[in-house]
Parts: sequence; C-alpha cells; structure tokens
Amino acid sequence: MASSLRAAAINWTKLSVSLPQETVASLQAFRKRNDEVKRVLGELKEQSTSVDFSHYRKILKNQDVIDQAEKAINGFKPVAYNLDAQLKAIDQFENKAVSKAQKTVQQIETELKDLQATLSNIENSRPIDQLTVEDIIVAKPEITKEVEEKLQKGEYTIPGYKEKFGDISYF
Repeated sequence: MASSLRAAAINWTKLSVSLPQETVASLQAFRKRNDEVKRVLGELKEQSTSVDFSHYRKILKNQDVIDQAEKAINGFKPVAYNLDAQLKAIDQFENKAVSKAQKTVQQIETELKDLQATLSNIENSRPIDQLTVEDIIVAKPEITKEVEEKLQKGEYTIPGYKEKFGDISYF
C-alpha cells in the first residue's frame, strides 16, 4: 500500500529528464508491464465466474459429466501460497532501486554543481584575445615545466604541429 502511494507521488516527467537514458528506458518498460497487468487484472475481475449447470443439464445427455464438473467446482479450494519470500525479494529489489536512485540523484546533483561552476567560469572569464602569457602560466603551471624539459632535451618542435599547420620554415 505504501509503495503504491509512493509510486503515485512520483513526478515521472521530471524523473525521466533527470535520469540516465537506460534507467529511464527500464522504468518505462516496467511501468508499461505494470499497467498491462493492472488492465488484465481489471478485465478478469469483471468477468463472471459462475457456471450455469442447469443450462448444461438441458443441452447434454451425459448427466454424469455435469455432476462431476459441478462436484469438482463446488469442492474446489484454492491453494494458499506463502508469498513472504517473494514479497521479501520485492522489498529488497525496491530498496536497492531506491538506493541506486538516491546515488544517481547525488551524482547528478554533483555533476550539475560542477557544470554550474564551469558555466560561471566561462561567463566570467576574459576573452581569449585579452589573455597574457602570464595568465596562462598561472592557470597551467605545468606548461612551464614541459617547455623547460623540452628545451633541456633539445626538442624544439611539437609533435603533430607540422602535420596540422604545415611547415612554415623558409630554409
């Protein structure tokens, strides 16, 4: 009962936008199967379950068959199954799904914060034509180390530069 109340309270549109596509596809498939089962259950509940034995007594000559069928139907007792194990498994699955969903929400929130920070940095950054070499060295100090190492090794070319931009030397 509590699960159905929680499921009814879910905003599926918002959820489908914020989750990864494979999770959304799994949820939609589950919802589709659930809706189909509910529809079939409703149809089955609407069907009549009574048998008119008097009608069959008038039509059929073999009254023994009708007596046997009536005896079998009247003596039928549904078998009671212990569903505790299945319900426990469903609860465990639900708990795992909820914990995964919570982890996904936390991951998405973290990513959104990172994206907001990146967007803020982009919006507040200076145009590239106003940057100086000192600004780049402050932002990426490892560039200075790389340049010094290449100079010490005698490497004055950058791999792939000529292929990308061509050889501009006139010698």
